[in-house]
Amino acid sequence: MHNQTIATPKFPVSTKSLHAELKRRVNEYLESQNIRATGNSKLFSKAIILISLFVVTYVHLVFFTPPVFFAVIECIFFGALIASIGFNVMHDGSHGSFSKHPWLNKLAASSISVLGASRFMWSMKHVTIHHTYTNIDGVDDDIEVGMLMRMAPTQKHYLMHRFQHIYFWVLYMLLYIFWLFYTDYKKYFSRMIGSVPLKKMTIAEHIEFWLVKIYHAAVFIVLPIYMVGFTSWLVGFLLIGCAAGLILSIVFQLAHTVSDTEFPVAIQPENRMPDEFAAHQIHTTANFATKSKLVSWLVGGLNFQIEHHLFPKISHVHYPAISKIVKEACADFKLKYIEYPTVLSAIKAHVAHLKSLSKPSIA
Repeated sequence: MHNQTIATPKFPVSTKSLHAELKRRVNEYLESQNIRATGNSKLFSKAIILISLFVVTYVHLVFFTPPVFFAVIECIFFGALIASIGFNVMHDGSHGSFSKHPWLNKLAASSISVLGASRFMWSMKHVTIHHTYTNIDGVDDDIEVGMLMRMAPTQKHYLMHRFQHIYFWVLYMLLYIFWLFYTDYKKYFSRMIGSVPLKKMTIAEHIEFWLVKIYHAAVFIVLPIYMVGFTSWLVGFLLIGCAAGLILSIVFQLAHTVSDTEFPVAIQPENRMPDEFAAHQIHTTANFATKSKLVSWLVGGLNFQIEHHLFPKISHVHYPAISKIVKEACADFKLKYIEYPTVLSAIKAHVAHLKSLSKPSIA
C-alpha cells in the first residue's frame, strides 16, 4: 500500500479532443429532446421507494423481530437496500446529478450518513480521486487493497495472491463493515486517502463526521442490542454488513478490474498519462448487463459505467440513451468500447483478471 505522498499525473491535451466531441454530441441530444441532465420523476419515486423500504425493514427487524428464518432473509434484504440506496440516491447526489436543486443533491448525497459512512471521505475518495485517476496505481484508492489483494499489474506480488481469485468473496463481504469501522477513521486521522492528501476539513465537516458515527452506533448497535440482545444483533449486523459489502464491491469492481480494462502508467519524467482524459476513462472502464432494466434499476445505472465516468453530472436515468452516442464516438475514434452482456459474464471477467494477477508479472 502506498503511504507516501506522490505527485498526481497530468492528462495530455489533444487537438482533436474526444472529450469535447462527446460533450458536443451528448449536449446536442439533450437539447434536441428537451431533456434536463439531472434526475426525473422516475428517479425521485425510486428514491422514495428505497428509503421507505429501508425504514420499514429496520423498524420491523428491531421492534417487531420476526422468526429466525424470516429475520435472516430480511437482514440480507436490508443489506441489499443499503447498497441500492448508495447506488441510486447517494451516488447521483454526490455527483450533483440527482436534481437541478443543489440542496436536494446535498440531501441525496447525505443519505450516506444514514448508512453510517462519511460523506466528506466518500466525496474525496470517489468523486475527486477515483473519477479523475481511474485505475492509476498509487493514486486510485479503489484498486488499493494493501497486501490482501493485487488489483493492478504494477502492484507488488505476495504469495497469498495465488488464491485471491478464490478468497476475494470473503474480503468483499467485509468491505462495508471495514469501511464503517476502519477506513473512514484511517482517512480522518491520517489525513490521507491512499497517497493523496485529504482536503482540509471545515469545523462543520468535523462535527458532521463525528455526529454520523455517534448516530450509527446508537441506531445500528446500541438500540438493536437493547431490543433483541447481543447475539441476535451480532448475527443480524454481520448478515446485513456482508450482504451490503458483497453487492457494493462486486458492482464497483466489475466496472474497472476486469480482463479487458487497462491500468495505464504515467510517462516519466513528465508524469503524463499516455491518453487524454476521455480516452483514459474508456480504456479503464467497462459496462455490463446494459440490456437488463432490472439490473439498471437496482444498481442505479452503474452498469453503464463508461457513460458515468464520461458524464458524472448527468443522472444515470439517461445513460441507456447516451450509451448509443458514446458507442458511435468510440467507433469513430477507433477505441474499444468494453461491455459484458450479463452480470455473470462480467463476474467471470473479474475472476479472470484476479487470476491473471495471482502470479508474478513477467518483467
